[in-house]
Amino acid sequence: MIFKPSPNFAPRESQVEFLVLHYTGMPTAQAAIDLLCDQAAEVSAHYVVDEDGAITQLVEEQNRAWHAGLSCWRGRSALNDASIGIEIVNPGHDWGYRAFPQAQIAAVITLCQGILARHPIPARNVVAHSDIAPTRKRDPGELFPWPALAAKNIGIWTDEFAANGDLPADLASLGYDITQPLAAVITAFQRHFLPQNLTGEADAPTTARARALRLLVDPAARSG
Repeated sequence: MIFKPSPNFAPRESQVEFLVLHYTGMPTAQAAIDLLCDQAAEVSAHYVVDEDGAITQLVEEQNRAWHAGLSCWRGRSALNDASIGIEIVNPGHDWGYRAFPQAQIAAVITLCQGILARHPIPARNVVAHSDIAPTRKRDPGELFPWPALAAKNIGIWTDEFAANGDLPADLASLGYDITQPLAAVITAFQRHFLPQNLTGEADAPTTARARALRLLVDPAARSG
């Protein structure tokens, strides 16, 4: 662990309930760290994970970092106060989006496991930045290996498809803010849970996957 304190933080007023994964979306890791430590930029994250697996801590977990911005998940808005943010080094869609190296994902998994051991974060509250800000953000994007994390009990995943879905209702049940433009919400959902079908449309695979995930997190929905 490398420690490089950022001045961009504030005391928390809430318990940690969410873990938000980002990509840096900048040409280099150093450029991202410099920005996250620039007081004038007014952005930060708790951790940065480089492509070689090196982890830099910028803000202590007991403090609020400024990474989520305008955000909403499961009816909770302004998630900075109740979340931990991890920036994963990747140029992103604007600078040459690419697959995440194995060493980097192994480090992300280890880091997340430690965070989840220290904080009572439900699996359904391990989210992408795009999940909580679907009209603004695309990270960590459709190449991020969410199934590998779920296999280590980090977040949720299913390969199943279920019948009788109601896509807006199921997305809302999972946590998405469906008061946002639905196409943006659907795209965010697909980036996370159905990246092979990145259509932005309420098509049959998307509807069936959303229902399967809702049944995973809310078995009572089976009787609905």
